[in-house]
Amino acid sequence: MISIMTEDSVASLSQSLTPPVPFSPPRVAVIGAGKVGSTLAQRLAEKEIADVTLLDVVPGLPQGIALDLMEARGVERHDRAIIGTNDYADLTAMDVVVITAGKPRLPGMSRDDLLDINGTIVAHAAQQAITHSPNALLLIVTNPLDTMAYVAWQATGLPPQRVLGMAGVLDSARFQTFIALELGVSVLDVHTMVLGTHGDAMVPLPRFCTINGVPITEFLDQDTIDRLVERTRFAGSEIVNLMKTGGAFYAPASAACGMVEAMLADRSRLLPAACYLQGEYGLKDIYLGVPCRLGRQGVEAVVELNLTDQEQDSLRSAGELVRGQIDRVRSLLKS
Repeated sequence: MISIMTEDSVASLSQSLTPPVPFSPPRVAVIGAGKVGSTLAQRLAEKEIADVTLLDVVPGLPQGIALDLMEARGVERHDRAIIGTNDYADLTAMDVVVITAGKPRLPGMSRDDLLDINGTIVAHAAQQAITHSPNALLLIVTNPLDTMAYVAWQATGLPPQRVLGMAGVLDSARFQTFIALELGVSVLDVHTMVLGTHGDAMVPLPRFCTINGVPITEFLDQDTIDRLVERTRFAGSEIVNLMKTGGAFYAPASAACGMVEAMLADRSRLLPAACYLQGEYGLKDIYLGVPCRLGRQGVEAVVELNLTDQEQDSLRSAGELVRGQIDRVRSLLKS
C-alpha cells in the first residue's frame, strides 16, 4: 500500500523537524608565533582539528603567518580559519589554549636556564588567556615544561586537571624513533613510554616498550638499550647543538597537536603528560610526566604503573628537581 502525502501532512512534518544546528568547529589559541607555535597552527588547521588564533607580542608577525597559512588552504584542501593577533581580547570562547611563548634554548643552555624569564611570560599569558576564555583547557609547551605547567596552574587558579604539559608524548616519540632506526623497523610498530621531567632527568621505561607487542629486550641487548635511553634523555640538546641558533620545532608541534586532538575529540587516550600529582607515585603538589587518560575535560585520570624500585627512585629524583625549580619561581607566583 502506498501512502500519499497531503498538503496538511507535509506542513505537519515540516513543523516537527528540528532545524539543523550550525556547525561550529573547535577553537584553539596558540600563544607564541615562533617556530613551534606557527608549526602547531599549521598542523591543527591542515588536519582540520580546529580553527586557530595565533597570538604573539611582535606586531605583524602572527598576522603575517596566519595570512600565509590561509593562502595555502586551497592547495591543502581545508577550510579551517587561521587568525593572527597581538591582542588577548581576541582569545574569546577558546576550547584549548596552547602556550609556546618563551625564550628558546641556545647551545650550552639547559632548560633550567630559562626558568625566571619564561616563568614570567607563561604566568602572564595564562592569566590573560583564561580571562577571555575561562572554560578553556591549558596545554603548556614552554620550557622548563613541568615547572611552567605548575606556574600556569597557580597563575590561573584553574582545576589542575585542566592544566597540563606536553612532555612525555614528545620524549616517547624520540625514543620510538631511535629504536626504529637502530632496528630498521617501521616506527609505526614501535611503542614507548617515557616519564619524569621533560629534561635530562626524564625516565624512559624500556620494559614498557614494544615492537608490535613484542618487548624490545627480544631485539636489543642491554648496552644498546642503555645507549638509546641516553640519547633520548639528551635528544633536545642534540638538536640545539646541531642547529646552533634554535631548537626542535617539528616534533614538539606534532606532539602538542596530537594532545590537542585527543582532548577535542574526547578520545580518552592513554598518553604520558606533565600532570598535577596529589599522592600518585608517592609525589604531591607537583607537575611531572606520568601516564594519564586524556579527554575533553583534560586529564581524566592519572594512571599508576607498577614501577621497579630503580624506576621509582628515578621518578622521585626527577620530582625533586622540579620541586627545586618550583621553589625558585614562587616569588613570580606571589607577584
